[in-house]
Amino acid sequence: MINKINLNHSLIFFLTINLLTFVFYYLKVDSIPPFICLFFILTLGISHGALDNLKGKKLFQLLNFSKFILFYPTYILIGVSVILLWINFPLIMLLFFLAIASYHFGKEDTQFLIKNENSFIQFSYLLKGLLIIFAPLHFHFNETVSIFKFLLIENEIFFSFLGILEKYKLIKIGILLSSLSTIYFFCKNYNFDRTTIILDYFSILLLNFHFEPLTAFTAYFCLLHSIRHIITLANELDDQNIKNGLNLFLIKSLPLTTLTIIFFGLAFFWLINQYSLDNVIFKLIFIGLASLTFPHILLEYFLEKNERKTN
Repeated sequence: MINKINLNHSLIFFLTINLLTFVFYYLKVDSIPPFICLFFILTLGISHGALDNLKGKKLFQLLNFSKFILFYPTYILIGVSVILLWINFPLIMLLFFLAIASYHFGKEDTQFLIKNENSFIQFSYLLKGLLIIFAPLHFHFNETVSIFKFLLIENEIFFSFLGILEKYKLIKIGILLSSLSTIYFFCKNYNFDRTTIILDYFSILLLNFHFEPLTAFTAYFCLLHSIRHIITLANELDDQNIKNGLNLFLIKSLPLTTLTIIFFGLAFFWLINQYSLDNVIFKLIFIGLASLTFPHILLEYFLEKNERKTN
């Protein structure tokens, strides 16, 4: 059932993106204001990780570790450490974040279709997710570079390297590798449900072709990636009634989502005295997401690893 729901979701997303592209092209608009992007990311986007406390409880049970109260300070400590490391080593953290994000997006958007995973599959997840990174660089190179500069990146060698990638069309190699990985996942043990992969691929390309990077990323992250993860969580909460599962998700995710929004709000009022509004928004979105992504991915990794041991 979950595969069919995800296929329908991908089809709706694909048709919606085509419609929005037509409308925005007619209106000669290629972006939405950054503060609207921030609103969607803070509400719909980050909420898909708002059940990590329940996953943490499950992990502690698998490890036979009773002091669950330690989960929260550990999770927060990892997030804060990411921010501090980004402030001191922005280029290293950006590159690490882009690699981790590529793997995460490639895996989370595909894993529900894959039964048996091995090292090659894991590497293919990374290649598939490269599309999220390289598509904006290909279609909107200068705008993407400007975003990097908002994220405390000042290393001229890095920007020169990006210029070489763009000049000699090497960014297309990244897109080609992602395309080959997409074709591999589509053809491997083919069934009609795998049409989801192709729909997602063309949706992401179309988004980045027409819209500026932040708008394209927001649409992908909130309306495709996050909703897909929410559907998975809702199915885990109630695999007999997806609507009830969604209701349970909304109730259970509200506390952590609200708490995260409060932290982002405090960060906003601290940063706004030092940077312009757009600069603050880009920092909150991408550095903030990095601080949430690392503990989220670590939790997913250790939970999956220990679940496999018990099966």
